Amino acid sequence: MKKSAIPAEPSDAWIAALELFAADLRRRGAAERTRHEYAADLRQFATWATAAGFDAPAVTPRVLRRYAASMSEAGHAPTTIARKLAALRSFFRTMREHGDLPQNPADLVSSPKRPSKLPRVLKADEVARLLDRIPASTPLELRDRAMFELAYASGLRAEELVNLDVESVGFDAEELRVEGKGSKTRIVPVGEEALTAVTRYLERGRPVLRSDPAEPALLLSKSGRRLSTSDVRRRLRVWTRLVGLQGGVSPHALRHSFATHLLDGGADLRAIQELLGHASISTTQIYTRVESARLRTAYARSHPRA
Repeated sequence: MKKSAIPAEPSDAWIAALELFAADLRRRGAAERTRHEYAADLRQFATWATAAGFDAPAVTPRVLRRYAASMSEAGHAPTTIARKLAALRSFFRTMREHGDLPQNPADLVSSPKRPSKLPRVLKADEVARLLDRIPASTPLELRDRAMFELAYASGLRAEELVNLDVESVGFDAEELRVEGKGSKTRIVPVGEEALTAVTRYLERGRPVLRSDPAEPALLLSKSGRRLSTSDVRRRLRVWTRLVGLQGGVSPHALRHSFATHLLDGGADLRAIQELLGHASISTTQIYTRVESARLRTAYARSHPRA
């Protein structure tokens, strides 16, 4: 007896449900990257469920546990499985809000425990060495110096950096208007060093790079377009390699360093939460683990009976 072919695509019913969810994400102002990642994860599950004979209303916690087990057997990392389950939790929540489900089956499925990983944090002198070694001769050097001064001075994500417009910088108030996750706007302070670097870039760098007078983006590529996040990561790799910093410095490492140095200087977690644009204080609490780990290391190195 021949086995029936395994569907390579979700069923029409699944596609309709996924399109409903995608429309809901757009209505809520979710970032394009978030929508793309959700779409990929959910389409993978929808294809699996179609092959297993389950439409969306028939999915139970047991079905989701089977799916998680299949991902684990396929060699997916716990962080990947947890991300995919989070996407499913959000998807079924939307279905329930639209009256298509009596309850969210993903609420009863535990995510695998993620390994605790402390973020990379640069020492203050390492940050200074990185920033001070970026010259201010060419338009691209002026741009890079302004870009990474802003990243560290205000704790910006790479996506927030590239979304800055010229009008986002408030020189008189010494602050930035930042478009964060979910199109949420926050106002953050920016230091004198960063503002000086931005001023030099606006005077001597950006006019050379700009090809379209109507372009609002603050940070421009050599072709005059708005930078991408991959451009930010690539340029940071160039400078960290030239300076000789080891360990893979990313834009997020500058953000982590910003928060940790504030904590070291006496800032409280609530203030840091607002500056970083975290929706929940629990996200910000990772920095207390960074500080705790640093103190334990100092204790072990210094105490005679440690």
